[in-house]
Amino acid sequence: MPFLIAAVVLVGILCVFDLVLTFAVLRRLREHTAELERLAGPGRLNPFSPYDPRVLVGRTLPPAGTDGGERPRLVAFFDVNCGACHERAPQFAEVARTGTAMAVISGDPSKAGDLAEVIGDAASIVTAEQADNLVKTVGIEAFPTFLRVSPDGTIVDADTDPEILTGTARAR
Repeated sequence: MPFLIAAVVLVGILCVFDLVLTFAVLRRLREHTAELERLAGPGRLNPFSPYDPRVLVGRTLPPAGTDGGERPRLVAFFDVNCGACHERAPQFAEVARTGTAMAVISGDPSKAGDLAEVIGDAASIVTAEQADNLVKTVGIEAFPTFLRVSPDGTIVDADTDPEILTGTARAR
């Protein structure tokens, strides 16, 4: 009889431990779902559908971040949680030194310092709430996204490949 009681107690303890682990996994899943929804944006019906940034061509870039001066001719949209953004930021910085450029870094402003440091003074940098608003206004759905902009603010080319900044992007 004592062995049966010990076995029932052990099974009960294992069940409670399993229940605690299950609740922890569910909490993490909720956090990840919220982050995916934030990255997908409110206008995106299917976050897994292919995104073509060329749908932005012809839109007018709002004057945010230009401080009333000359509009940027090259614009890059980065997110602090995007690995490809960190990889392509040096290439953007190199190209940005040749003209008027702006880097929009969305996400947690406390984490934007790494990207801002890589870009340095090659481009004006927009972060925090202003960056998040600009991402929503323009309709950016993938990071990084690079834009070439005409002097009047019209987007003339858009791609996730930084080579469009120099006009040497590969043909599709």
